[in-house]
Amino acid sequence: MEKRTDFLVLLMDACSEADADSPQVLSRSDGEEVGSVASQAVGLAEPAPASERALVSPHDGDGVRSQTGASTSSTASGSEISDTEGGMLRWSLRAALGASNSMAAAALVWLLPSVILKHMMCTSSRVAVLLLLVTMMASLALSTAAKIRPVASCAFQLTPHQRASSLGRRRWASSAAFGRTTFRHVRGDLDSWRMTSSPEEAAAASTASDTLPDLEKYRNKNNLDDQVFSAISGDGGLKVTVATIRNLLNEMMIQHTMNPVPGDALGRATLCALLASNGMQEEQMFQLTMKGDGPLRGCVAIVTGKGEARGYVGNPSLGDDFTLKEAVGSGTVQVVKNHPEWPRPYNGITGIMHGDIDRDVGIYLAESEQRSCALAAATAFNGILCTAAGGYLVERLPDCSPDTMAHMERNLAKLVEMNGDDGEALPTNLMLEGKTPVDIATILLSGLGMEPLDQLEPSPKCECSEEKLVRSLRLLPREEVDTILEEEGKVEARCQFCGKVYRMGPEEVERQFSLWQGDASSDEEWKQRGQK
Repeated sequence: MEKRTDFLVLLMDACSEADADSPQVLSRSDGEEVGSVASQAVGLAEPAPASERALVSPHDGDGVRSQTGASTSSTASGSEISDTEGGMLRWSLRAALGASNSMAAAALVWLLPSVILKHMMCTSSRVAVLLLLVTMMASLALSTAAKIRPVASCAFQLTPHQRASSLGRRRWASSAAFGRTTFRHVRGDLDSWRMTSSPEEAAAASTASDTLPDLEKYRNKNNLDDQVFSAISGDGGLKVTVATIRNLLNEMMIQHTMNPVPGDALGRATLCALLASNGMQEEQMFQLTMKGDGPLRGCVAIVTGKGEARGYVGNPSLGDDFTLKEAVGSGTVQVVKNHPEWPRPYNGITGIMHGDIDRDVGIYLAESEQRSCALAAATAFNGILCTAAGGYLVERLPDCSPDTMAHMERNLAKLVEMNGDDGEALPTNLMLEGKTPVDIATILLSGLGMEPLDQLEPSPKCECSEEKLVRSLRLLPREEVDTILEEEGKVEARCQFCGKVYRMGPEEVERQFSLWQGDASSDEEWKQRGQK
């Protein structure tokens, strides 16, 4: 890229040297002839020898340029580029190559028509290469300018602190911490872009008190109990939700005889579902499905507003030969939300970008639900025993100031340092040291004030029942049910969520069929039976 920039600048300088009075062959300062560079840049064939190459003379007296002895009629006014045109084109190309000013694109669009029209009849290979390269740069500038972020103008004049913050953001973007310790951007919402400010500006803008409220009732020493704790910043701009579900995950693993890698996937999915659904109505349901093509064969977690959770993976016996990302594979993140009074459920879907579940769910929240947030979830195992399972969700609320967001990102970076890794195990290392959800929320909201909202204790609960098995049988043709009974001597079904096995013999099936009447596909009969 650096060579191409030097070459273009040399071309424009040569075009603007109107006072040159001797023929010259355009060449780079390092001795390499421009012809070969231009051929490589635009994909042309190898240039002719220097003796046969075009000699360029801006002023040949009669206004005629010579090329290998043959003369081409072209007036000086029709083949020259004026000082003004050369200077503006040179400025536009430099700006376009740096992608530092969208005005470069406008200047190129304004200049190109006049320059191209002026040189349409010129047969000089030098001018042809020039026009081709200018056109390519114009296209590049336009496509770059179209992708410039609306807040890019903030990057022109940076303080030393802002330049350091910019370098830090680029390092975070290439690490596992990105998306876990930074706010994900919501398209069309300028306020959700990651902002930066100096510590002095943040301190001056922050009016929140660091005086903590009474948190005694939220304490959960050594994370003995599962807990989902939520709080809001003092200015009401940020909501923080932190969860620990070690007991819940261990019970799920026992139900499914699950190995650590599938357990890690189910734990992260359940954590993300609990965090993303926090605050919804008790009757509401949130279902998260990681539908990947890896050997895990998918992962499903379902939670309710009361904290009731259940889930399963397609291959619970998957060994440690695969990492989590390999086990999940590529595919889609699918979310279903439902409420008994809704006419139809809400469905959302995005692609699996990372395979570590929590960052993929963070992308879903930003792209599908327009929720600017930082989300992290992880687990820790000792053999097949889960020793820690936790996560947090920091969500930007309406009217959150950029200084508050910047302060939160600094607190998130501090949390990474305290956790002692690059962000892959956030925040399980802290939980292994005894940090509770309240402690982590206090760290995240340090300097912003904290007002507790609510807490709940997630618990495993499956909705399977013998009645649901009967309803499933009634939806089948009676001949098919009789065939199953003749061949197997019984009807057997296993719940995917809790692993419970239901068995019914021929007599029990006949008795249940006689008790139930009406349309099995209708919910009315089930509602009436539930009321009884």
